[in-house]
Amino acid sequence: MIRYVLGRFLSLVISLIVASFVIFAVIEIAPGDPASFMLGINAQPETVAALRTELGLDVAKPVRYLNWVTGMITGDFGTSYTYRAPVSELIADRVVVSLPLAIYALILSTLIAFPAGIYAASRRGRVGDMSVMGATQLGVAIPNFWFAMIMVLIFAINLRWFSAGGFPGWDKGFWGGMKALTLPAISLALPQAAILARVMRSSLLDMLGEDFMRTARAKGLSQRRALWKHGVRNALIPVLTIIGLQFSFLLAGGIIIEQVFFLPGLGRLIFQAISARDLIVVESVVMLLVFVVIVVNFVVDIAYAAVDPRLRTRA
Repeated sequence: MIRYVLGRFLSLVISLIVASFVIFAVIEIAPGDPASFMLGINAQPETVAALRTELGLDVAKPVRYLNWVTGMITGDFGTSYTYRAPVSELIADRVVVSLPLAIYALILSTLIAFPAGIYAASRRGRVGDMSVMGATQLGVAIPNFWFAMIMVLIFAINLRWFSAGGFPGWDKGFWGGMKALTLPAISLALPQAAILARVMRSSLLDMLGEDFMRTARAKGLSQRRALWKHGVRNALIPVLTIIGLQFSFLLAGGIIIEQVFFLPGLGRLIFQAISARDLIVVESVVMLLVFVVIVVNFVVDIAYAAVDPRLRTRA
């Protein structure tokens, strides 16, 4: 197991190095100069040059890349061009919204998907199965931003159970913050729950053809009890993959939902930084999100080995 973990950790480090280089290269070749953008088209060349020096943009790109990477390792993400504040502080202010939102949505997605997928698998070909699969097909087809606007219309404007947007801050109370995140979390969770439920059902049905399941049935267990007792754990490997990918998507892909609900999260920060040509913020936030994706995949790989010991011998 230790050898397996070390091999996956080495892969994680290599992936982070490659990702940092690609992110820096892609963002730096984007057209437009941040200093010229900030000062406007009528700015004098010497003024633009002075601002470039102040922002560190006059340094050679390889040097800037090394400074950026070594700074991130020590927790220094640089200084924002537009906010004139440490990028780490900007990220810290926004991640306290985006991270709880992603975790909240993932919990809701899992709580909905697991029972739905198991219920559908236990009633294969019956009305219950077809009803769940029809609902999940609808969930996959509906864009989450459209569903978010419907949620606002029904629960915020008509029923007035929730606010239409904004975030009061955690200093106003835990339940106040969770209430503000409820509609965004549901809007993110339901489409993901539809995908996860279909994967759970498919994985469980694949288990029905396995020898150990036939043995369990031959011993007198019903199909539903055999699924719960023997099938669920063995069906978790593809499900864990989807859960890992979903968490990464929920954290990195919530920009549209954050715009709909006016949440001050990482998604809005990236959107504003791109609009203002604040390259250091874009690079740092994207690298942080990539880091989360790679670490989540690393954790999923370790979970694979815990669920299925055969994977350790194949590594």
